[in-house]
Amino acid sequence: MTAFIRQEAMEKANEIHVKADEEFAIEKSKLVRQETAAIDSSYEKKFKQASMSQQITRSTVSNKTRLRVLSARQELLNRLFDEASKKIQKVSKDKAKYQTTLKNLILEGAYALSESKLQVKARKADYDVVKKAIDEAQSEYKSKVDKDVAITIDESDPLPEGSAGGVIVVGTGGRIDINNTFEERLRLLETDALPSIRVTLFGENQNRKFR
Repeated sequence: MTAFIRQEAMEKANEIHVKADEEFAIEKSKLVRQETAAIDSSYEKKFKQASMSQQITRSTVSNKTRLRVLSARQELLNRLFDEASKKIQKVSKDKAKYQTTLKNLILEGAYALSESKLQVKARKADYDVVKKAIDEAQSEYKSKVDKDVAITIDESDPLPEGSAGGVIVVGTGGRIDINNTFEERLRLLETDALPSIRVTLFGENQNRKFR
């Protein structure tokens, strides 16, 4: 009887031991999965943070580089137009070329206004060469459009002597004028032709989507 009870107790103890081992294994596996998931989640979060930080750094460096390039390009363009501004001050020194230039500027205004009487504003120092340019412009205008145009110098309102030269062609009794002074032509060039100048100097912008 004692041996039977002892045997039954041992079997019961063995069952408890086996069950305890199974529960331990299950709990251990559960804890391992939880810790693994926590580690994976932490790693993924840190990886995303590192990736985002890397992207921000790359973007910041790229933007700073782009701004430095744009600044350098703008400085170059500014120097280019500064040099052009200095050079137009010397154009009027070659009287023959200057007279031809004035003739073309006067003709441009005459074609645009298409009136029979026009006035021209110029520097006082240029009056002699402007008169010759007017004679040439009137003859060429007649031959091109088969119409006469009377062009005179408006001596009551000359251009400033400090200007680079050129003319202002005035029509419609003074209500409409075409500013063909060198300064104005350079300003228009800087505004209108700047995109083309940028392409010539630096090439096409590869990031530009619309043209």
